[in-house]
Amino acid sequence: MRPTCVRLLLLALTAAAAVAETADTDQTCASPVLPDVSDTTWGDEPHVLVTGGAGYIGSHTVLLLLEAGYQVTVVDNLVNSNPESLNRVAELTGKGDHLKFFNLDTADGPGLAHLLGAMPSPPILCIHFAGLKAVGESTQIPLLYYGNNVGGTVVLLEELQKAGVRRIIFSSSATVYGNAVAPITEDSPVGQGITNAYGRSKYVIEEILNDFAKSPNGQEWGMVILRYFNPVGAHPSGRIGEDPSGKPNNLMPFVSQVAVGRRPHLSVYGDDYDTPDGTGVRDYIHVMDLAEGHLAALRLLEKQPVGTHTVNLGTGSGYSVLDMVAAMKSSCECEVPYKIEARRPGDLATVYAATDKAKELLGWTAKLDLKTMCDDLWRWQSTNPQGYGELAAYPRGA
Repeated sequence: MRPTCVRLLLLALTAAAAVAETADTDQTCASPVLPDVSDTTWGDEPHVLVTGGAGYIGSHTVLLLLEAGYQVTVVDNLVNSNPESLNRVAELTGKGDHLKFFNLDTADGPGLAHLLGAMPSPPILCIHFAGLKAVGESTQIPLLYYGNNVGGTVVLLEELQKAGVRRIIFSSSATVYGNAVAPITEDSPVGQGITNAYGRSKYVIEEILNDFAKSPNGQEWGMVILRYFNPVGAHPSGRIGEDPSGKPNNLMPFVSQVAVGRRPHLSVYGDDYDTPDGTGVRDYIHVMDLAEGHLAALRLLEKQPVGTHTVNLGTGSGYSVLDMVAAMKSSCECEVPYKIEARRPGDLATVYAATDKAKELLGWTAKLDLKTMCDDLWRWQSTNPQGYGELAAYPRGA
């Protein structure tokens, strides 16, 4: 591991120990009590553990797992999510009896051990979505990000190892590429030019997974690291979608909130880039395509249970900010006011993925186009203008 990564890891592990004292009360990473598993029963179907499964990408992936015949146990601390997403997943699939939820943090080793120990057999695999993800916030409270994201992942790996789970799919991000030049392949430089603690936390976790894979215990593991580009859209039903806490950090949730009237206008940072219309170009991928990518990674690990793979999930092409605004205007048949602002430091002109490896290794390609992304996003936003609303219980009434 590079010296910089060592320093970041030491920082992360120190922060993990102190995070309960330094975090706001609603972001504490330690569960107060062990999860209640007394009334929980698991069936005989293949079983997948999903961390952060009540969130945006997690809930869409849980839906596809249930439809594919897996039983799913979700652990989520609900800092960035609402269990109402899981209630709706259960309704959409009709498989609520195959879906279990525990309000639990990945940094809570005793809680994870208690839950995993109650299962009649280990899950076949863990999909690890859980993590704080607000780029701007991560620059203000980096210790919390290292403690939660990196420290929580270390605890999770330790408890999975003890429980006999040997396969993991990790939710990484294209932010690990920093200032790499498009088209970005899996061999593009990583760790250089990352401008925030969120992106560095993903990079450090990747380094930990790669180091662990080379260790005696890690050589028994199968790992897939998925580097997402820019997820957008929602389930075509409009019942589940992205519900950011507070001000959205990503473009399209902000655009849709402007369209539905929750915000007065969009700020477009820079119109003088070397792109067709002067605004930044990014690779946007429909969340349902992204969820399908996780199932493709799962199938790979079912066939090849040992080994480590890193794969980009994107479309291989890019759209500008103004392209996305125009597409949303078409879908909502309304105006999306915007104002041009100064460039933000560190923003690149063009970022998009090379997707050859995903096709060759996973047999996966993105299928849904920009119109579908915006139509589905608008269906979700227009029928759920305030998102999921108040924090719910899963199942309802529990």
